[in-house]
Amino acid sequence: MNTGILYAALAYVAWGLFPLYFKQVADVPSLEVVMHRTLWSLVVVLGLLAVRRQWAWLASVLRQPRVLGAFALSAVLLSGNWLTYVWAVQNHHVVDASLGYFILPLVNVALGFVFLRERPRPGQWLAVAVAAAGVLWLAVQAGRLPWIALVLALTFGFYGLLRKVAVLGALEGLTLETLMLAPVAAVVLAWWSWQGQGALVHGDLSTVGWLLLAGPMTAIPLLLFAAGARRIPMSTLGILQYISPSLQFGLGVWVYHETFQPARLVGFVLIWAALVVYSVEGWWTRQRVAVA
Repeated sequence: MNTGILYAALAYVAWGLFPLYFKQVADVPSLEVVMHRTLWSLVVVLGLLAVRRQWAWLASVLRQPRVLGAFALSAVLLSGNWLTYVWAVQNHHVVDASLGYFILPLVNVALGFVFLRERPRPGQWLAVAVAAAGVLWLAVQAGRLPWIALVLALTFGFYGLLRKVAVLGALEGLTLETLMLAPVAAVVLAWWSWQGQGALVHGDLSTVGWLLLAGPMTAIPLLLFAAGARRIPMSTLGILQYISPSLQFGLGVWVYHETFQPARLVGFVLIWAALVVYSVEGWWTRQRVAVA
């Protein structure tokens, strides 16, 4: 279990430090960054599958149109999530991005209720209501919905929903998703290069190197997460997941000095309070079940 906690914590720390990476390619348009991320992620996962000689699943999946359709949708959601996140970091919205991942666990509760017929407990509904009040407060203060946070939470929430009911594991699923997205990315990047545009033509060696690094930076945390998730209870995983948005929030406020009006703090406090209620309620329920 200690090994599982280490693996999962390392994955969440890596995701929490992602703004440091995407700031290194801030001069490259976010769409181009996502295309590089897709293409080089595919190279990495194919290399891992080759080392493990893990190909049998692919032939079977290619004969199942419904599975392919589900993964095509999850690939679109994943790419939309990546694009929104990269744009947010590059345009000085790291704090707003962190908010999306703070509310993600509560979005998952709502999605489970709507689509999986899960019945949240009263304490979980209370947490969702308090978080909704926090989002509403932020919307009133800004005069608009916190769209970056909501897009990130909803795209990854629905992505997680699809992957929860999927037939493939983490590595195989990411491989299939990038297999679907990479041809488009490769064609567009090749076209831009042919036209004398893009980082591959105009970028210096440092920029190109950072873009190539997107592959392992995407695949390694995912594999660490998958390894950790197999070794520890979901409750422990649920607590560890707050490492990522907490690091992002800290980077946005203290490293990148993003504007954070005191009035916005009320909304964040409400959302953090919701997470406390959610976590304590889950711990209390598990203790009662264990005693019984």
